Amino acid sequence: MRLAEIFGYDTQKVFEKITEKLQGWGEAAISSLPNLALAIIIMTIAIFMARKLKLYSNKYLTKIHINPTISRFLSQIIFMGMLVLGIMLSLSAMELSKTVSSILAGLGIMGLALGFAFQDTAANFMSGVFITFNQPYKIGDVIQTKDGHEGKVIDVNLRVTKIRTYNGPIVHVPNRMLFQEFFINYTEEGKRRVQIECGVSYGEDLETVQKIALAAMEDLPSRLSTEEPSIFWTGFGDSSINFILNIWVKFSTEEINFIPARNEAIIALKKAFDQEGITIPFPIRTLDFGIKGGVPMKEELGALTLQKAKENAN
Repeated sequence: MRLAEIFGYDTQKVFEKITEKLQGWGEAAISSLPNLALAIIIMTIAIFMARKLKLYSNKYLTKIHINPTISRFLSQIIFMGMLVLGIMLSLSAMELSKTVSSILAGLGIMGLALGFAFQDTAANFMSGVFITFNQPYKIGDVIQTKDGHEGKVIDVNLRVTKIRTYNGPIVHVPNRMLFQEFFINYTEEGKRRVQIECGVSYGEDLETVQKIALAAMEDLPSRLSTEEPSIFWTGFGDSSINFILNIWVKFSTEEINFIPARNEAIIALKKAFDQEGITIPFPIRTLDFGIKGGVPMKEELGALTLQKAKENAN
């Protein structure tokens, strides 16, 4: 039994139609080879030009003292724009203008879907764009995030900000966290206050202590000379009268004197107090038997001495 009788149609005609279709596709492919070659040439030139423009634009923008982060961002936009232009010209060379429109429409729908699927990534990207142009901080600044991560900014890209902490590890902070939440920029003002907490004995004259402490801060190498040191008494402790000594230091991207100034201040304060006989007490407990209803300590010791003497005499 022939196939035509089984399926109800002539297989010879089917094969002829398939052959005609394949021949048509082959002829179309051969006729489009010049256009395909032109499209490949256009795309190759576009990639080459995109790389060169990215390289030269980054160098030029950095040369005219534009922030490195902004320079990289603008160079990347130029690179992507050149690639998109090359793709459009290549498709046009292959006479696929309708395909270009379809691709653009598809990209729009895909972008909308991806926006919902990657909301956090999109938020980080947009935050990175705003941070790049508004520059609330820049590379080299010392900042502290809401979560307490403090250190120097070493890189700002469109997704995260990298912070090298004082202990060495690098923290990757999502840009949206720094854009939506508060953070502290210690470098922006150009100076920072160093606070030294200390205490003196209850027997010291506080005015004399204050003069000695302030005089000890005058010649510190790391202190900012335009800001005078100050002292604030904070209260009565268990074994000392406590105070905070304040000095100001330079705190910029180029010069950070926070830690050296604290070390110098502590050493200078201790040396000055030792020279003047000022006591910095450690925690102590005083036993006082002379409170109301009790027995003075001297009387108690005298009674014990007499008792011992009597015992020895007997």
